[in-house]
Amino acid sequence: MTKTTRVMLAVLAVCGTSAALAQSSVTLYGRINTSVEHQKLGNASATGLVSSGSYLGFKGTEDLGNGLKAGFVLEGTVEADTGGTGYSFDRQSELNLSGNFGMLRLGSFDPYSYTVTADAISMHNHDAGPTGDKLYDGVLWGGNKIAYRTPTIAGFDAEVQYQFGEKAGAPYSEDKGGWDLGVNYANGPLGLGFGYSEYKKNATAAGLAAGLSNEKDSQFALRASYELGDLTLGAYYQQQKFKEAGSSEKRNVYRLAAKYVIGASELHANIGRADKWKVNGAKEGKAPTQWTLAYNYNLSKRTKVYALYSSINNAQESEIGSGSFNLSTQEDSYKFRTFGVGIRHFF
Repeated sequence: MTKTTRVMLAVLAVCGTSAALAQSSVTLYGRINTSVEHQKLGNASATGLVSSGSYLGFKGTEDLGNGLKAGFVLEGTVEADTGGTGYSFDRQSELNLSGNFGMLRLGSFDPYSYTVTADAISMHNHDAGPTGDKLYDGVLWGGNKIAYRTPTIAGFDAEVQYQFGEKAGAPYSEDKGGWDLGVNYANGPLGLGFGYSEYKKNATAAGLAAGLSNEKDSQFALRASYELGDLTLGAYYQQQKFKEAGSSEKRNVYRLAAKYVIGASELHANIGRADKWKVNGAKEGKAPTQWTLAYNYNLSKRTKVYALYSSINNAQESEIGSGSFNLSTQEDSYKFRTFGVGIRHFF
C-alpha cells in the first residue's frame, strides 16, 4: 500500500466518523441557583445558603432521517449549597421520538397542564425555591407516563399524558393512575394556557369498611399573559378538587404577576391567593395569601444576580412546609417570610 493510499483511507475514515457524529449529539446542561436567605416561620428563624431549583442534566438526539429523530433527557436535582450526594434523575427521565407528526414521550416529566399555566407566569425565579408558587397544586407528578405532543399550528400546541397505575398497599389496593392535558397558545405578545388533570385510586375492602371511599383528585387551570413593550403581565386561575377518606375538598387559587425590564434590570411582583377549603360543602381553615417582590440584574444571557422578598400568611394552608431550614412553630396560624440575595447561572 502506497503512502498516498494510506492517507486517502485515513481521510475517508475521518469523514465517515464525522458524518456519523453529525447525526447525533449529547449535551451536558444545568442550572446553579444559590442564595443567602433569612427565613422566618412564626417565631422561628434562621439564615443560611439555599439551593433553589439547581439541576444537572444530559440530553441527546439522533437524526434517523426523513425528518425523524430519537431523543432522551436525564435531569436531576443538585444541592448546590452543600454538594450533597444521592444524585438521581428525579426531575426528568424520558425517551422520545419526534417528527412532523409531533412528539411521543415515555418516562417521567412534568405535567404539561402545569407547564402552560402556573410555571409560565412564575417569571422572577422560574417557580423555584421558597419564593416559588406555594398555592398551585398539581395532581399528576411522577413517572410511568406516556405522552403525545402535537406540532405547533397557528400558535397552538397541546400535550396529553397518561400515567399508568401501580399496585400499592392498604388502605388502597390499586393506584389507577391518571391523565393530563395541557394546551398552549403563543402568538406575538399574547400567551394563553389551559390545563386539566385527574388521578384515581381504588380503596381496599378493609378501607371501604373503615369508611374510606375511592379517591379521585383533579384540577384545572386557565392562564393568560401579555407583553406591552417592556412590561409583561400574567395571571392564572386554578380549581383544586380532592375526594378521599370519605370527604370531598375543593378550593380556588388565583395569581397575578408582572415583570418590567429596564436595560439589564428586571423588576418583578406577584401575588397569589387561595380560598378557604370547602370540605363537604362547608368552608374550613384559612385563606392563604403569598406575595413576592424581586429584582434581577442580568450580567449576561445565562447569569444573573438577584434580590427577593416573599411572604405567606396562613402558611399551613400552603406548600411551604418548614421552609429551607426545617423551621417549626406552635402557632395555629403562622406566617412565613424570606429575604435573600443570590446568583443564578445556566450552562
